[in-house]
Amino acid sequence: MTKIKICGLSEIEHALVASRSGADFLGLVFAPSRRQVSPDRALRLVEAVRGAGAHPAVVGVFVNAAAEEVNRTAEYCHLDWVQLSGDEDWDYCRQISWPIIKVIPVTPESTVEAILAQLERGQQFRSDGGLVCLLDSRAGGGYGGSGQTFDWHLAREVCRRFPVMVAGGLTPANVGRLISEVRPWGVDVSSGVEVAGRKDAAKIRAFIEVVRRVTEGW
Repeated sequence: MTKIKICGLSEIEHALVASRSGADFLGLVFAPSRRQVSPDRALRLVEAVRGAGAHPAVVGVFVNAAAEEVNRTAEYCHLDWVQLSGDEDWDYCRQISWPIIKVIPVTPESTVEAILAQLERGQQFRSDGGLVCLLDSRAGGGYGGSGQTFDWHLAREVCRRFPVMVAGGLTPANVGRLISEVRPWGVDVSSGVEVAGRKDAAKIRAFIEVVRRVTEGW
């Protein structure tokens, strides 16, 4: 069944909605962003989710931070995974003590061959199984969160070879088509479940419901 990650959560109420609705991963952004949370706020959110009896994996999102800072924050906030969304290389990944979601940026110039080569190198550097790669759009010099889709044909070819997550412009309206066409290991959404820049409970539920409905019986 396709894994679901709801990212950019900053309020307890929305984290609880996501976890109770069946999200597999909750993403908390520690990098500079309008969705950024402090370690103390993240810890309160994690404690609220765990205290409610839900057990999604909590992911901390970092961009080009020192490895020591990432490990320290992950320990303090009781994170389950660390997501690296910047220019971190595979040598850097070996310094991280937590399972990793590594973002592979997709641009109009990206090719299937180049992405597969990156994934093959990643598997060599983290052969312990603690690595999942995430294909996400990169536009305007930013590090994800652009809300823009990319060529799903490229994602389909990659997903035939590796279990990867797909992000970039996903919404409750298009995620079903993505899953049917691409068959990714997982999907990741942030802006697609927001209204006026704030997470929306109804959209979170709708996104998760679509994914579960499309993958039912797989």
